[in-house]
This record gives sequence, structure tokens and C-alpha cells, in this order.
Amino acid sequence: MHSTPHIVDDVMTRTVVALGRGATFKDIVKTMQRWKVSALPVLTDGNRVVGVVSEADLLPKEEFRDSDPDRYTRLRRLSDLEKAGAVTAEELMTTPAVTVPANATLAQAARIMARSRVKRLPVVDETGVLEGIVSRSDLLKVFLRNDQDIAEEIRHEVVVHLSPDPMHPIRVDVRDGVVTLTGRIPDTALVPVAARLVRAVEGVVDVDCRLMGPHRQPDLDPDLPDSPQASR
Repeated sequence: MHSTPHIVDDVMTRTVVALGRGATFKDIVKTMQRWKVSALPVLTDGNRVVGVVSEADLLPKEEFRDSDPDRYTRLRRLSDLEKAGAVTAEELMTTPAVTVPANATLAQAARIMARSRVKRLPVVDETGVLEGIVSRSDLLKVFLRNDQDIAEEIRHEVVVHLSPDPMHPIRVDVRDGVVTLTGRIPDTALVPVAARLVRAVEGVVDVDCRLMGPHRQPDLDPDLPDSPQASR
């Protein structure tokens, strides 16, 4: 069982197909077809990542192959027109490359992908040397964790800090990644905290937090019934 959070190093692919800056257009297409990938990192002689060539970088050559773009198109899509005339990886690549360090959390990697609108990220060390590659599907691997592992981590990493009383344990049930918490905790202010901590556990799809506060003392508050505290 892994502790939260997972990092990129846990899920990345370590064997990476990459290009030199002098790789030709046709060699790039052949490499993508052979390895069934849509983007390839471009490396220096020292294996540092200097850019990425994607299918989007290659398509302008076909798009503008038999057309003469008007003035508006030339002004608006100058970069694409330059790539339409490119013949090497160095001319085609998008630079600087969007990368991620191996010790980044999966959430950080997901945010970088979403912000940059890319499907995969080269993983680099502190000097920019390629260590691996992480894709969207790699980030989703955490949802393959079985329910028992998720429940055990929640009990040991979250619940034990919320309710250390073994006589009144918090119940943790997990089904298809959806966590249900039931029981009582000493302070209802901890209910949203509990939900947030559980949601942060890798592999959790959703949280149904049905925790309640302690039983009220009838002699102190006879007119105030217990009320469940819930957070989703």
C-alpha cells in the first residue's frame, strides 16, 4: 500500500522514445506511427529536453500543402506557416518544452497538463535531463487501487487522527472508490476537514461524509436533538 500522495516517479514510463534536433520530418512521422504516440521530446546531445514535436506541429505541412493562404491567415497563423515549411525536429518543435519533475505530485502534473493543454509531459531532473514521460493515462492509474487499500489508508492516515477512541470507531466503507464515513467525532468543526483529507487520498472518487458530533447531554441541552453533520 502506498501513502498519499503518489508522485510522478511512481507512475511514469521510464523507457522513452525521443528525437535528436536533426531528425527529419518523415523520420518523425515514422517514429510516431511505430510507437503509437502523438508527441515526442527533442533532446540535446546531453539528453536535456529542449522541445517537443507533436502531431499538431506536423499537420500544418499537410494543411497548407496545396493552398495559398490569404493575408489575414498569414498574419494570424505565422507560426503554423513556418512549421509548414519545416523539415527537422528543431524547426518543428514547440519550445521551451513543458516538463515536470519526477517528485511532483500527480495533482501538480494534472494541473500542468490541463493548463498547457497537452496529453503527456517529459519528466526531467533538476538539470533538464530526460528521466521518463508521464501521460494522462498514467495519472489515472491511481483509480485502479482496490477499495480495500483505499479504506486501509484512510483508517491509518486520516481516521486515527480524528477519533482515537477505540470504543467509538469511525466506520470507513469504500465501494468503487466512493468513500462513506459514519460515526461520531468530538468536534463537528472537523467534519469538513475529514471530508477534505479523505478526498485527497489517491484513488478516491467521491466522499459521502455522514459523521456526527458527540451525543448531547440530556441534562444540559434537553431540547436540542442530535443533528447529523454531512459534507460532500
